[in-house]
Amino acid sequence: MTDDLDMNRVSGMAAFEAKEFPKAWQFLLPLAETGDAEAQHRLAIMAQNGLGRVKSDTEALKWMRASAAQGYALAQHGLGFMYLHGECVARDPVEAAKWFQRAAEQGLAGSQMTLGMMYEQGLGVDKNDAEARKWYAKAEAGA
Repeated sequence: MTDDLDMNRVSGMAAFEAKEFPKAWQFLLPLAETGDAEAQHRLAIMAQNGLGRVKSDTEALKWMRASAAQGYALAQHGLGFMYLHGECVARDPVEAAKWFQRAAEQGLAGSQMTLGMMYEQGLGVDKNDAEARKWYAKAEAGA
């Protein structure tokens, strides 16, 4: 079974990168169902954008949450983005900040920049210029 999942991973990621989204769904879904965070993240992206099947906010949110809950930084950033902009879920800047914080702490520069902006503007967090500068500096250092 592990060999099948490994083959699905290779085939699914290759199909995704080649923009063969129906094929990517076919290979990545069994992985996502076994808890593979990267596969879950890729399914979320496809569901959110209607790639390979009909767009589904419910499906996108389900897979993005599953991946983010496992600590996958790109999914945490994606979930933060969903909450920040009200995509697939009700807009909630406070919840967005929590997810950007988790991804930022793992060194994801995009999340660090976004978190800096949120502290600078007081969006979902208390306005804090020192905290904003800290996150901007971390993002720049990692770039």
